[in-house]
Amino acid sequence: MWSDIFYPDNPKRREQLIRKNQELQDYMKSNFLATNELIDVMNKHLCCSFNHITLKETATLQENCDVMIGCIHEIQAVVEKIDKELKEKLEPTLYEKLRNKGLSAEDFTVISKIIEGVCGIATAGSITLVGLLIDKGIILANIASKCALIATSTLASVGLAAVFLGIDMIVEAILGSIERDQLKAALEEYDRVLEDFGPASADYQYRITYVTIKIEEIQNQV
Repeated sequence: MWSDIFYPDNPKRREQLIRKNQELQDYMKSNFLATNELIDVMNKHLCCSFNHITLKETATLQENCDVMIGCIHEIQAVVEKIDKELKEKLEPTLYEKLRNKGLSAEDFTVISKIIEGVCGIATAGSITLVGLLIDKGIILANIASKCALIATSTLASVGLAAVFLGIDMIVEAILGSIERDQLKAALEEYDRVLEDFGPASADYQYRITYVTIKIEEIQNQV
């Protein structure tokens, strides 16, 4: 009997469990979409060859987080390589202008030659993108760290597909071997994860949208 498994407040806890799982899944989906937007922009303007990542609803949270973290690390490696070379080849004041998007026409001419040597391309879009990626690089590290926390939590083995199952099955899929006296702790862990992961996801998605919009604006001005 389900009443033997849950606390007396079981209907409420069932609803909370479903809602929290759905909320976490929505964040994951949006983060994957945002990452693919960034991949498209980098492939187009920096001649990268990243592949899109796919959220697998039959996989666990840990498996999907590992995919996300792996992709972010690959992007970070490219950004860090470009950043290192530009620091070495640009005058410090010019480097800061690039980061702060304060390039004059003369600066643009000078820096375009250097960026072409580093990235193989030096359009207005690529120069703007490089500056934005260097300046906003911390956002990549932040979302990767939040995914890593989920991957090491007790929720890591939860499959995203569980949210599409019936109520009885979703409870069984999510709880698994979690004993009755651990249900409250599981729900509290969802709260802790969502408290961090929600704002970090929103910020990540906003920053990537900002990058894509800025690139489009620059391209339209050319």
